[in-house]
Amino acid sequence: MTRSMPSPLLADTLKALPGIKHGFFTREGGVSDGIYASLNCGLGSNDDVRRVLENRSRVARHLEGRGDAVVTLYQEHGTTAREVTALPDRTALPHADAVVSATPGLVVGVLTADCAPVLLADPEARVVAAAHAGWRGALEGVIESAITEMERLGARRERISAAVGPCISQKAYEVGPEFESQFVSRDPKWQRFFVRSDEKSRPHFDLAGFALQRLNDAGLKNVTGLSTCTYESESLFFSYRRKTKLQEPDYGRQISAIVVA
Repeated sequence: MTRSMPSPLLADTLKALPGIKHGFFTREGGVSDGIYASLNCGLGSNDDVRRVLENRSRVARHLEGRGDAVVTLYQEHGTTAREVTALPDRTALPHADAVVSATPGLVVGVLTADCAPVLLADPEARVVAAAHAGWRGALEGVIESAITEMERLGARRERISAAVGPCISQKAYEVGPEFESQFVSRDPKWQRFFVRSDEKSRPHFDLAGFALQRLNDAGLKNVTGLSTCTYESESLFFSYRRKTKLQEPDYGRQISAIVVA
């Protein structure tokens, strides 16, 4: 059981914003054991729920949130963004893939294990958001949904700063030609997010690069990405694809969280 405390990765675009705290948390600094070691924040995993709740409490305390918990959602790889103003019952979480808040001290976040976490903030409007951008959500518009919901609460996209957190790298993200065609049929320019080692090999998708492009296309000017690969960095991150390759029975989830201080 790990006794150290969390030490999340920070994005340059967010860490200097007044009145905003954030973190892309790794798997280090929690109390879970075995395949969940150690900061597993996934209530959907088969980990001991008491340990998961303690891990999430550590995240909330690290960000100096109000209370002792983090608001997350029932994620389903969709595009829905929801405002939250209070901690929901963990047995009845809202179904959505982006969470938006203007409530001071309420820590909000998303869970990932290869998908791209995206954190956003408008410090002037004091509105923050966290989006879970897997390939499907990124393609269909979850990032844009988060921005639109932020705007409804008073944010302006020219003031929003954003960061794409650690996710599976292009090198590790082999996909099929039918996957590739879903993107290229929408916009031929998106072909650049796929590479092959030769014409007979399968394509590899740049999820982080695509998420950054969607942020840029939405009109955001201050965006960045953290390049660490969740699949390759086993000591730092949980990974669904790595779990599948190793035929492990389950996997943990890391959390990326943000709060209006």
